[in-house]
Amino acid sequence: MMQLQLAGSDRGIRPGKIICLGRNYPAHAKEMNAEVPSEPVLFLKPASALLENKGVVHIPPFSRELHHEVEMVLLVGRDGTNIPEEKALQHVLGYAVGLDMTLRDVQAEAKKKGLPWSVAKGFDTSAPISTFVPAERVRDPHALDIRLSVNGTVRQQSNTRHMIFGIKRMIAYISSVFTLEQGDLIFTGTPDGVGPAKPGDILLAELEDVGSLTVSVSRHD
Repeated sequence: MMQLQLAGSDRGIRPGKIICLGRNYPAHAKEMNAEVPSEPVLFLKPASALLENKGVVHIPPFSRELHHEVEMVLLVGRDGTNIPEEKALQHVLGYAVGLDMTLRDVQAEAKKKGLPWSVAKGFDTSAPISTFVPAERVRDPHALDIRLSVNGTVRQQSNTRHMIFGIKRMIAYISSVFTLEQGDLIFTGTPDGVGPAKPGDILLAELEDVGSLTVSVSRHD
């Protein structure tokens, strides 16, 4: 299993569960024709979905529509249940930029039938992630520019200040549902501009104060 890397440390961290927020930017909710949520919308990916920098995202044979979603990702450094908002940031060990790669056609069919999104969101290579930067080196995680380019053309561009639910709120809410454990990851949601990624594309995800992530796309037939 892929080990998570924290800048400045030689020790790999075993990943735990991957908890993702849906519709955490108003403009993205609008482009998906969805209501802006009143509380966090959560879904999960397995740790086997992780992909390291310079990796290849493989489109599985049962899909013809892969979409990119760039996100800030949190690395949990301390266990906790029912964490109060005022202590939430104490549980964040580091920040990374990641991609929530989504099989949009598979997701649309699941939504139509009222079925879970697990296949559309959790397939192998669906969670590319950069090296983590220690939390103390990030000046303000709620004021970071975030951007995704495909073949040199900017597709997504926003700032984490536009998140509906900030880090304190999401950690407090998530920990009331799932016990957070060291090595867990939280994908914090994507801004608007999501769109297709095709075989041969090169995706560059960037997060201010954190760094970048580059992956390519291929078809896994």
